[in-house]
Amino acid sequence: MWHDIKTMNALTGMLLGLCLMALLGAGLWWLAQRPMFTLRAIRVEAMSEGQVQGQPQAQLRHLDPAIVRGSALPHIRGNFFTANLDTVRQAFETVPWVRRATVRREWPNKLVVAVEEHVPLGTWTDDGRLLSVKGEAFTANMAEAEEDGPLPEFGGPDGSEKDVMTRYRDLNAWLAPLKLRPTSLQLSGRYAWSVKLDNGVSVELGREQSSSTLRERLDRLVAAYPQLLERLQNRIESIDLRYPNGLALKANGLALADDGKKKAGLPPSRQ
Repeated sequence: MWHDIKTMNALTGMLLGLCLMALLGAGLWWLAQRPMFTLRAIRVEAMSEGQVQGQPQAQLRHLDPAIVRGSALPHIRGNFFTANLDTVRQAFETVPWVRRATVRREWPNKLVVAVEEHVPLGTWTDDGRLLSVKGEAFTANMAEAEEDGPLPEFGGPDGSEKDVMTRYRDLNAWLAPLKLRPTSLQLSGRYAWSVKLDNGVSVELGREQSSSTLRERLDRLVAAYPQLLERLQNRIESIDLRYPNGLALKANGLALADDGKKKAGLPPSRQ
């Protein structure tokens, strides 16, 4: 082999190539460790989806960039080249009010973090969490969430957050003819719905037997409510819609008994 000129040339070229690659790698490593690439700034900004050029940058409402940086900084390791962007992203997503974050490098020593804030829809259960407009439960400062006034109250089994959010929006639309809004919406462990309206009336909706069950029951209420209000004024305390063809109500502590429901043509069975 040592007398084969072509083989010798090939081996020599390969060794030289390896040496050059090692030198290049060492040079790059040396360059990457220079002080100029030490992270000196982390800019936190609001995440803007589809922002039109020329419009103002979206603003963060509940997040102070300085506090966000201070909360995430202890979890960031490395410099401009070596910082793990996925780890940095995860660190920022642990900060209260941050729904998600994206991270990019900005030459030569800066990271730019875009964060999306949770937007609260209401409180969730009784454990101090909030429900976002995207149907996600999250933890944040309750006082900050209620800066514009008290929030609706929501509750339901684990995993039902998106269903509760969707039904809340449905109820707002279905109740619009009565100019009423829900202030509380609860889904029980048996998956039965109950709602409290902004006039103080509680409404039992029951379980959904089909995709149209709740809508049909609310339509029944919308049709009957003006007549009920005319006869009882503001004395109505609660309404039970868990009947196939009617409803029951309680007004100022006076509730129809089962026999009264039968006389009124309302079947006693409920769902």
